[in-house]
Amino acid sequence: MAALAEEQTEVAVKLEPEGPPTLLPPQTGDSAGEGGGGTTNNGPNGGGGNVAASSSAGGDGGTPKPSVAVSAVAPAVAAPVPAAAPEAGAPHDRQTLLAVLQFLRQSNLREAEEALRREARLLEEAVAGSGAPGEADGAGAETASALLSRVTASAPGPAAPDPPVSGASGSAAVSGLATGPAAQGKVGSVAVEDQPDVSAVLSAYNQQGDPTMYEEYYSGLKHFIECSLDCHRAELSQLFYPLFVHMYLELVYNQHENEAKSFFEKFHGDQECYYQDDLRVLSSLTKKEHMKGNETMLDFRTSKFVLRISRDSYQLLKRHLQEKQNNQIWNIVQEHLYIDIFDGMPRSKQQIDAMVGSLAGEAKREANKSKVFFGLLKEPEIEVPLDDEDEEGENEEGKPKKKKPKKDSVGSKSKKQDPNAPPQNRIPLPELKDSDKLDKIMNMKETTKRVRLGPDCLPSICFYTFLNAYQGLTAVDVTDDSSLIAGGFADSTVRVWSVTPKKLRSVKQAADLSLIDKESDDVLERIMDEKTASELKILYGHSGPVYGASFSPDRLWATDHYQPLRIFAGHLADVNCTRFHPNSNYVATGSADRTVRLWDVLNGNCVRIFTGHKGPIHSLTFSPNGRFLATGATDGRVLLWDIGHGLMVGELKGHSDTVCSLRFSRDGEILASGSMDNTVRLWDAIKAFEDLETDDFTTATGHINLPENSQELLLGTYMTKSTPVVHLHFTRRNLVLAAGAYSPQ
Repeated sequence: MAALAEEQTEVAVKLEPEGPPTLLPPQTGDSAGEGGGGTTNNGPNGGGGNVAASSSAGGDGGTPKPSVAVSAVAPAVAAPVPAAAPEAGAPHDRQTLLAVLQFLRQSNLREAEEALRREARLLEEAVAGSGAPGEADGAGAETASALLSRVTASAPGPAAPDPPVSGASGSAAVSGLATGPAAQGKVGSVAVEDQPDVSAVLSAYNQQGDPTMYEEYYSGLKHFIECSLDCHRAELSQLFYPLFVHMYLELVYNQHENEAKSFFEKFHGDQECYYQDDLRVLSSLTKKEHMKGNETMLDFRTSKFVLRISRDSYQLLKRHLQEKQNNQIWNIVQEHLYIDIFDGMPRSKQQIDAMVGSLAGEAKREANKSKVFFGLLKEPEIEVPLDDEDEEGENEEGKPKKKKPKKDSVGSKSKKQDPNAPPQNRIPLPELKDSDKLDKIMNMKETTKRVRLGPDCLPSICFYTFLNAYQGLTAVDVTDDSSLIAGGFADSTVRVWSVTPKKLRSVKQAADLSLIDKESDDVLERIMDEKTASELKILYGHSGPVYGASFSPDRLWATDHYQPLRIFAGHLADVNCTRFHPNSNYVATGSADRTVRLWDVLNGNCVRIFTGHKGPIHSLTFSPNGRFLATGATDGRVLLWDIGHGLMVGELKGHSDTVCSLRFSRDGEILASGSMDNTVRLWDAIKAFEDLETDDFTTATGHINLPENSQELLLGTYMTKSTPVVHLHFTRRNLVLAAGAYSPQ
């Protein structure tokens, strides 16, 4: 099938000076053929939404690592490319391709070799062997010929500079061949472009097709899909939205404004409701000039839209497009989509609807295959002194008192090494100070008095209402010991209240501090000025609204560095919420791109991508045992995820507005959710996670059968008069604290 415009790909290696490790997205192939080739941009080219986190982790230092990225470079003038060479030249093309692959292997460029081999559909044996005739001499050789028409290999001379690179397909920058005596045998890490080349990105929309035929192309495919069998219709319907967007952008870029307007008006109503916000932005792009510098357009163009389709459905689509010779749509499928093909029965409409909705489609199954150490670290040995009431003695009758057996809390940190836990020294954690040990002792004592929750024993809820919050309440947090509550406001202030009889005090002036005996046992009390004691303290310093507030007892920020120690780049939109895993090795982020990502603190890699929400994510929480993650978004749904398998395992429906806060009880048996619909809901977490079907087939296909009705998991709903629930917190004794600002009707 003749392609209208082809891209060139240059592969090379270059050295990069020593410095912080460069984070690269996982590299894959660049074709939408079987196996689902393609490259998704998860790096800085993907737009905004970066998260900077500081930690005491040492990491990798500045040692560069060998890696190769492949980027497509669009030609300056897009011209029609002739069809593949006749079959007589196919064996020659295949031998050339094998030679290129052997060169990449000898140069230890495994990633580039695997990407090239996937596109050519060549097996490992074919590369290592002598090229015996077989299946590759037919269809494989034809593929090799078509592939070689897109690949140009250039050997720069000793004095020649590295070739220029443009991110035409949203990939990381291409590395160049290192030349000269000093560079022989050395491979450096690949530099990632800070910003994509806008002209190169847009040039992929050059086309020679008839603009008046676009509506007919789209209508023909729509009619074919709607007339397909039910089992294939649900899967193939996923093509409507990405094809609609890219066909519209092609018309706009090539200045067919009237045709683009007609195309948009005719088909935008056919798209799913959760894409309406994106379509509203798309409708504002009516001229070619509007596309340059538009972040939404660049995000969509540089990140291939991921579709997960069964092999039977994909073959049906491929056969239809070939029979109809619909080159325009087939080119879009190859250039802009990543088809993640799996073997097995096609997914049902319910299974698909549960997973789609993000800005860039579903997550690739490969993105959730990395090993994650979700277990808990072994707790340090701390002796807990017994209180007088705990000591054994005699009662009034002269009989010895019986010791109350301590309850084994479900999901609490274990004193034994968890087999799923990371190595103890994987992340260098700071030594416990005396104050930390004292706090842990108090925590353990509180644990012995904790109420065991369940369906028959629901927690009490204490609600803190912010009245006359004319400053605009934007964030709330409560200390772990439930003694302080802080609010962030739109007027740039942070206000801290004491919710215990102990008032807040300031430190004495320097002149008074010099008179204090530093060796005294109560030195921490003596440095406080009793004259300043009050229930409220106002903190100034920000110059804009405070959207996040958090009490940090572990010296989270590394003050000896002025730059962040890790930058987790990959989200395509703003990051709204973050949460550290209980074992401190991972951090989860929720974004307006409607995805949740799990990042490895040690190296900055993204180890999980969760899709399924139909709106921006605003709340995250880990289960106390570290195995599960709960997320809430503007779609009013609470989704439950198995971190180890990388699967969605539950969906809780009930809220009618944004879910702003989620918390597990201290024993992990109840999940509380707070929403802008003025309600707090309690869910049975034990029942939600029991009997999970995470067998091999489920893990391979990336989907499971979710319960149709989540109301049987709902334990209780508690409404406020007119106060949206902004924050939830379980005390150490399992009392629920909720907070929000009163909103008059």
